[in-house]
Amino acid sequence: MAFTVSGIGANWGTQCSHPLPPDAVVRLLRDNGFQRIKLFDADYDALRALGKSGIEVMVGIPNDMLLTMASSVKAAEKWVAKNVSTHLTTNNVNIKYVAVGNEPFLETYNGSFLKTTFPALQNVQSALIKAGLGTTVKVTIPLNADVYESSTGYPSGGDFRADIHDLMLAIVKFLSDNGAPFTVNIYPFISLYTDANFPVEYAFFDEKATPVTDGGTSYYNMFDANYDTLVWALQKNGFGNLPIIVGEIGWPTDGDRNANIVYAQRFNQGFMTHILGGKGTPMRPGAVDAYLFSLIDEDAKSVQPGNFERHWGIFNYDGSAKYQLNLGATNSGALVAARGVKYLDQKWCVMKPSAKLEDPQVSPSVSYACGLADCTTLGYGTSCGNLDARGNVSYAFNSYYQRNNQLDGACKFPNVSMITKTDPSVGSCKFPVMIQPYYGGTERTVGSLQKPVILASGLILFLLKIL
Repeated sequence: MAFTVSGIGANWGTQCSHPLPPDAVVRLLRDNGFQRIKLFDADYDALRALGKSGIEVMVGIPNDMLLTMASSVKAAEKWVAKNVSTHLTTNNVNIKYVAVGNEPFLETYNGSFLKTTFPALQNVQSALIKAGLGTTVKVTIPLNADVYESSTGYPSGGDFRADIHDLMLAIVKFLSDNGAPFTVNIYPFISLYTDANFPVEYAFFDEKATPVTDGGTSYYNMFDANYDTLVWALQKNGFGNLPIIVGEIGWPTDGDRNANIVYAQRFNQGFMTHILGGKGTPMRPGAVDAYLFSLIDEDAKSVQPGNFERHWGIFNYDGSAKYQLNLGATNSGALVAARGVKYLDQKWCVMKPSAKLEDPQVSPSVSYACGLADCTTLGYGTSCGNLDARGNVSYAFNSYYQRNNQLDGACKFPNVSMITKTDPSVGSCKFPVMIQPYYGGTERTVGSLQKPVILASGLILFLLKIL
């Protein structure tokens, strides 16, 4: 018998060069028993496709709109009318939350959104009340876990970050007054990525790690400890009963030596089993509301945080499942792939057998191709890390060729490339064929000249195996 957990959701990011049609994504959500979805903006096609699905929606306001929302109640009212009210009434979209910003207080933003986030939150709440939605649609701010810290290194030492303490208390009080939840993104992978001394086992849920003992409480995994640090911070400041939503949690499958299928499956299945049990955490027993990050890989995301950024999906770019994952919501206990996916032709762009690696055209061609496409599966410890230099060049060329919908002109690297109908994939390294482009009725120029991302010369030398 299939059963569902209260509130298992997913994040649906849309920074893809070849996105699946929204209707196919909604079918994917339903086939896999997802009850909630979190969007990073108010994409019209995505929201329309969610109509009548019954899936609960958290719709997002991006950080670059916070200043507008903070400056003008009118702007907030207009946004709510267009992106909430219309979809609720006309399209039957089950919108439950508006996410105001996305991790706006992240330390790496250097305070860019400190003055605008709270006023934007207040104006959006006023707009929801004016639209008669104050009791049915709730505001929240998805915050990174760096908004709280522990003075002792244990959960019980939890409090809000000193530099934003007063601001956080004002926001928390506002959320509490309006019956709204606190949303936090928790990422054990990032801790492992940024700290070479992080105890690997502590990231997972198998209770193989040496526990951290806080008073009489033992913590066997980082998630529980991090979540309870927030619970302590809320409790310490008089808001111990504020509902918490885990806005993002997950593990990437490529782009770093710790980002792989084995770890991702272990983490996500461990997390699902952990919350399906309904035990909660030591400080907050009961159901945990969470949105997995993420649903589908996004090959156009910024790689500034790391190459793994394009590989968080539990599904590949084409909606195929990456690994076995039991979400507790299907009879098979496995992920169900997207249906009716249409691919481009089975052909690839590769390095010509007659071309030489020393050819002066090779290095700039690889740099150009990778700068405009996606080479994040190349490098140490990645799924394509075992390719030789010629394989790396072919991968780069093919990535650019597929990104540009297999246009002949996208495989014309001067005398060093050719089109083949023989799949060049090797072992774990898949040379993708992209899905047919879906543009939601708007024409996009494909294959037009763009400014490539400049790749470090050291990376090019590494890919060409010269280093």
